[in-house]
Amino acid sequence: MRLLIKIAGALLEHEDNVQRIARQVAELARAGHEMLIVHGGGKIFTATLARMGIESRFVNGLRVTDRETRDVAVMVFGGLLNKRLAGAVSLAGQPAVGISASDAACFLAEPMQIDENERRLGFVGYLTGVNLDFLRAQWRAGIVPVASCLGLGADGEIYNINADHMAAAAAEFIRADRLIFLTDVAGVLDGDKVLRALRGGEIEDMIRRNKVSGGMILKLEAAKRALSAGVTEVRIVGGTAPRALLNAANAVRCSGTRVLPVLKASAAKAAQGTAR
Repeated sequence: MRLLIKIAGALLEHEDNVQRIARQVAELARAGHEMLIVHGGGKIFTATLARMGIESRFVNGLRVTDRETRDVAVMVFGGLLNKRLAGAVSLAGQPAVGISASDAACFLAEPMQIDENERRLGFVGYLTGVNLDFLRAQWRAGIVPVASCLGLGADGEIYNINADHMAAAAAEFIRADRLIFLTDVAGVLDGDKVLRALRGGEIEDMIRRNKVSGGMILKLEAAKRALSAGVTEVRIVGGTAPRALLNAANAVRCSGTRVLPVLKASAAKAAQGTAR
C-alpha cells in the first residue's frame, strides 16, 4: 500500500513522540508499504522567529512570509525538523532520507495569491508537482523519504507551503491509497466527542456551523481534496497513542476520525432503503 503520512509539527516538539512515530514508520516500511512522510513545525518555526525578533503575521490561517521569514523556514523545516525525523526513522532500523524542495526538484510550487487583486503572501506557495520517479527510486532502495513543507518555484525561489495542503496535494500526485494525518488532538471533535467517521459532504456543514475551527478546517479541506482526487480514505488520529499510526495504516479500528468519500446518489439511496 502507498501511504502519505503527515506528521503535525507539535508532535515533533517532544522526543518521545518522535521516537514512537519513527518506530511505527520503520515497522510499516518493513511490512512493504511505500511511504512519503510530510511534516509541519509551525510552533517551533514561530518560536524561532520570535527569538530572532521577527514578527509572525497570518492571513486566513496562512503565514505571511517575506524573504527573511522564508530563509528561517528553510532552516527550521528543511534543516532541524527534517533531519531530526529522518534520523529517528533511520535509527529505528529503516533507512530514511530528509528531502526538501530543490533536492532533485522533488516538490515544485507556485506562489499563492490571496485575492483577485493579486495581493500575495510573499514566499508562500502551493504544490504543483512531485518528482515521482525520484520517490520511486527511494522506495525501490528501501528508503523512506521524509519531506519538509517547502517547494521549488520556476523562479528558483523556495516557497513555504502549508503542510496540510501539501500532504493532500502530494497524496494526489503520488496516487496514495491512504492519507493519514497524525495530529496532537484525538481526531475531529463534535464538542467533547471524537467523530468516528465523517463523509466528505459533511465537512462544509461542520465548517458552516462552526463545529470545527483553526487548523482542523485546513485538515478537513485537505481531506476533501485528497478524496476527490482518488485517495480511498483519510484518517485524522492523535499521534501520541502507542500504535496510532500502525492502526490507521492497517485499517484497524482505533481512536480518531475516518474521513470517507461522498456517497454517490445511487449508494445513498441504497443506504436509505437499508435503513428503512
